[in-house]
Amino acid sequence: MDLFLQAGGCLLLPFIGTAMGAAAAFLPLKKVFGGRALLGFASGVMLAAAVWSLLLPAEDMASAAGSLGWAHAAGGFLCGAGFLLLARGLASRGEEAAPGEKKASLLFFAVTLHNLPEGMAVGVAMAGALAADSPLTMGEAFALALGIAIQNLPEGAVVASPEDSSGKAFGRGVLSGVVEPVGALLAWGLVTVLTPLLPFILSFAAGTMAGVTVCELIPEAVSHKEGVPGTVGACFGFALMMALDMAL
Repeated sequence: MDLFLQAGGCLLLPFIGTAMGAAAAFLPLKKVFGGRALLGFASGVMLAAAVWSLLLPAEDMASAAGSLGWAHAAGGFLCGAGFLLLARGLASRGEEAAPGEKKASLLFFAVTLHNLPEGMAVGVAMAGALAADSPLTMGEAFALALGIAIQNLPEGAVVASPEDSSGKAFGRGVLSGVVEPVGALLAWGLVTVLTPLLPFILSFAAGTMAGVTVCELIPEAVSHKEGVPGTVGACFGFALMMALDMAL
């Protein structure tokens, strides 16, 4: 019973991290840091997360399974970026949304897609810890979930920041994290089917995050003739996310 209680904690930790980060919607971030600096920060966070949270683990998983890890990572990345560009193009043909709302929707889509394979990774770890004669312990699964929860703090803040309404922004940030326990349960129940697909799923999510960053965030962060705030924000966000991923 204790093991299943611990598994429940693992299941919820990444979601809690995202929700806590989304609470930044109630802080006057734009007034303190400036809009362009915040966009730059979001760009840095998402690029670092795409590399260290998604592409490198995808390469490691594929290589450990005896495949060409770099090929899985590159193929999934290009598919994800292409999918994002296609979705962006289709959305632009429909009813035009306000630029801020469009950016917020793309951020929500990219981070939500990024959270799904993270939740699946937790589910796979939990399944391994609960399996008989498994070398993986529940403590190791819990450490993985805690690390993902901590790195989700800035990601939750990134999703919440574009909106003008604090309540709506917080709700958007929380919703982006709901897929993590869903993904964990899905992977837990279908571990033998989904585990071989994780490298592609991770790199696909990385491609969508990079696509949003390059298409939407970076151009606006540095579009003004004074691009220093956006550049500084991007460097700080990248360094912060990189440090969290490398440390955890």
